[in-house]
Amino acid sequence: MSALKPFVVPALKRHTATVIVAHGLGDSGSGWLFLAENWRRRSKFEEVSFIFPSAPNIPITLNGGFRMPGWYDIKSLGDLASRDADEEGIIKSRDYFHSLIDAEIAKGIAANRIVIGGFSQGGAMSLISGITYKNQLGGIFGLSCYLLLHQKIKELVPADNPNQATPIFMGHGDADQVVAHKFGKSSADELVKLGYKVDFRTYENLVHSADPEEIDHLESYLNQQIPPLGDAKPETSL
Repeated sequence: MSALKPFVVPALKRHTATVIVAHGLGDSGSGWLFLAENWRRRSKFEEVSFIFPSAPNIPITLNGGFRMPGWYDIKSLGDLASRDADEEGIIKSRDYFHSLIDAEIAKGIAANRIVIGGFSQGGAMSLISGITYKNQLGGIFGLSCYLLLHQKIKELVPADNPNQATPIFMGHGDADQVVAHKFGKSSADELVKLGYKVDFRTYENLVHSADPEEIDHLESYLNQQIPPLGDAKPETSL
């Protein structure tokens, strides 16, 4: 889908896990490299390879049709749960993220050692890509985001629902001026109703951005979901 090659921060030790991080509208993969750089400076996640894909430039209706990096078109911020969503673009991007996961599995990384997550539009793509993937993943996270295509999500999830037991981490600022907090909270509630395990955190006075406390909580989540294995052999999950 994307002609741009993802930014990759390789594992420092034996590669046993992968984290895929999707950026928001108008950004690029390089915009989230700071996550890996921060953890590398503190010798965290040394067995993890980080992948930061970049979205293609597409016309965005919300911005008068101006082309910018985006995973799908957005028509209005007032109703992000609209039934008039860009389903074609969403499914195309979903398939692209699934291909990134498939490529990591082909390298020998177990599906349950792969985490997909992102911010804003990238977080929304991570939620739908994660819960519709064919194998159980190590984790799914979404920051300042919402659930896409919720009216037909049951149709998109595999029959055996392999990621129903995969813990999902969501964070959202209560002062978010772009993606209203209510969209994040209602999305988390919807996922819970569908049987998913969601840890939804609200960050006081946080606008549409990441927060140091939120990143600390994400770090703890990743430590729990993909702990270092050392010399242990990863369990396969296919």
